[in-house]
Amino acid sequence: MKDKFIRFMQGRYGADQLGRFLSGVSVALLVVSLFARTQIWFVLAVAVLVYNYFRMFSRNIRKRYEENQRYLSLTAGIRQAFARKRSELSQLKEYHIYRCPGCKQKIRIPRGRGRIEIRCPKCGATFVKKS
Repeated sequence: MKDKFIRFMQGRYGADQLGRFLSGVSVALLVVSLFARTQIWFVLAVAVLVYNYFRMFSRNIRKRYEENQRYLSLTAGIRQAFARKRSELSQLKEYHIYRCPGCKQKIRIPRGRGRIEIRCPKCGATFVKKS
């Protein structure tokens, strides 16, 4: 059975970032359809899901790749902002992150050093904070 599936998927596009996004949109629309009084949400969810599977099983790889690249370029700013926030949150365990009062530059200081004087590497302003 596994071999049949592998042979079937040869030459197909498969899943990508746009496909994952469409799956999430479909699930969200299904949840909305549970609470809504109209069936339009359910119909939209099924339509998005059908389009997602169409993309996955498509043999026109170049066109699906271009669609995914357009999606990635449109969402690049949003994805980078989330990546920055995720990085900041992961660093909070070991570092304090302060903003310089002069130029608003972010400065990362190791935790557990007591009260220290911080010198901004960008503008040279100094300020005292607890680390």
